Amino acid sequence: MNIVVVNDDGWGTAGIRLLAREMTKLGQVTVIAPDGPRSGNGACITVEGQIWLKRVEEHDLNGAEVYVTNGTPADCVKLAREVVMRGKSIDLLVSGINHGSNASINVIYSGTMGACLVAAEKGIPAIGWSINTHQLDVDLHWLQPFLCDITQHLLEEGFPPCTCYNINAPVGEIEGIRWTRQCRGHWANELEAVDEVPADADSAWRLAGEYINDEPEATDTDIWALEHQQLAITPTTIDLTAYGSL
Repeated sequence: MNIVVVNDDGWGTAGIRLLAREMTKLGQVTVIAPDGPRSGNGACITVEGQIWLKRVEEHDLNGAEVYVTNGTPADCVKLAREVVMRGKSIDLLVSGINHGSNASINVIYSGTMGACLVAAEKGIPAIGWSINTHQLDVDLHWLQPFLCDITQHLLEEGFPPCTCYNINAPVGEIEGIRWTRQCRGHWANELEAVDEVPADADSAWRLAGEYINDEPEATDTDIWALEHQQLAITPTTIDLTAYGSL
């Protein structure tokens, strides 16, 4: 089985290295990752300038092939299909492990899930993995035993057309696994002023914000699962049609 591993935190972070090593237990792994952080890129692609690709010769990923690029996570999927794996089948794409939750509305911003959505559009089974903290040194050993087992289970069950899986894990001991839906929520107070304003600007801002759960009473959502130390598996589709409005 040919497996492609990507992420949006950049090559060398703990999440992608663990995910790549675990996936070598299931097949031949090719890693294609950005050369630095690309969080919040969604399914952004590079439409101006060049996308370069460089092979990493020295690494500790159990026989995987490793490449880095100046592109986005979505670009990584395209590089896998059109360049690195051209002429070969891609049986699975896994993205992550993202340092930070991609539950609820975060999925629309996520570079981790952006890569999965591009893969799903190409008919490639795809799974995005995230953990509910931005700490790069988070203890991932609680999540490690689930990576191969859940991946194998989803492959055996099969992937519906245009569908990928968004998996979010709590920090610390995982007390269960739940199938969930995307929680309805939003971000508030998203920008804060910066004191030092460039000379050619009138004001300057940095991203901030507070997540608001719009349905805190619901017990079938990804946010509820994370708050109760459950690993949340959310089927996610590239079809954005609001069928209820037709």
